[in-house]
Amino acid sequence: MVHSSQSLPPLDTLETFARAARLGSFSAAAEEGGITHGAVSRQISRLERWLGLRLFARQARGVSLTPEGIRFFARTQEALALLGDTDERWIPRRHKTTVRLSLIPSVASLWLFSRLPDLEGDDIHLDLLLEHRLAEFSEGTDLAIRCGKGPWAGVRAVALWHEKSFPVAAPSIAKRLGQGCDARSLLTMPILHDSNIEGWRRWLAAEDVEYLPRGQDRRFEDYNLVIDACIQGVGIALARPPLSDAALASGRLVPVSDRTLDYHVAFHLVRPDGALSGPAMELARRLLVEAGHDETAIAAFTAPARARA
Repeated sequence: MVHSSQSLPPLDTLETFARAARLGSFSAAAEEGGITHGAVSRQISRLERWLGLRLFARQARGVSLTPEGIRFFARTQEALALLGDTDERWIPRRHKTTVRLSLIPSVASLWLFSRLPDLEGDDIHLDLLLEHRLAEFSEGTDLAIRCGKGPWAGVRAVALWHEKSFPVAAPSIAKRLGQGCDARSLLTMPILHDSNIEGWRRWLAAEDVEYLPRGQDRRFEDYNLVIDACIQGVGIALARPPLSDAALASGRLVPVSDRTLDYHVAFHLVRPDGALSGPAMELARRLLVEAGHDETAIAAFTAPARARA
């Protein structure tokens, strides 16, 4: 199954980043957090390397957030607030059954979070594991959402949706490029992509343009960062509906070409090939309904474990 070799940033880097951003000083963040100035600096550097972004501008009297840092600070505050929230959405109650779902951050933030109330309903508490590594069903994970081609041995998987990709840009960039851009025109701008550049290679190859990553292009670990950078005018990206739908619907991104391409991989809902609990089966059904599947496909995925020969 396709997955990243890099793990998510440890929670301590996010807490340290949020503290330094709020206080505007690594020294003050170190004092408040009870760690050394060097430890703060190392944690921030580690987070910046993982993101591929510079979060702080170092100054003679402290630090200030870069534009990218300001945007990431807002996301970090939301994430830490969710983790610390004692609301019923996050703490299982006696009338709710916990189902553990492993998925990557981009699918969580760009697709699942807005659907969380409908997915949980009154009977399920969804325990979200945001991770890139291969899901370990033997460790208590019930279901997973991962990107790849499939099929995979030992699990059952169904594509959640099939993506029609096309280039998008911030309105200011699109105005400069003009509508209906060809491949060579697009290459005058930085190309934004996640850890897999095959989508861009295939889209450009349709016009006999061979794509090799250039110094001006930017790679991000997760697709939500690709979308964020594109919205801010850093470069152009490939839309991956439905993950890009909200940005397009709001006008923060606009198409710069009418040509679409079937994306080469898909996000799959994955389950162990063995027995599936009743609540996990119900969550799978709700996920597939939200993704637009019909009852026949849902029944095939949630059917009891297949008998071994």
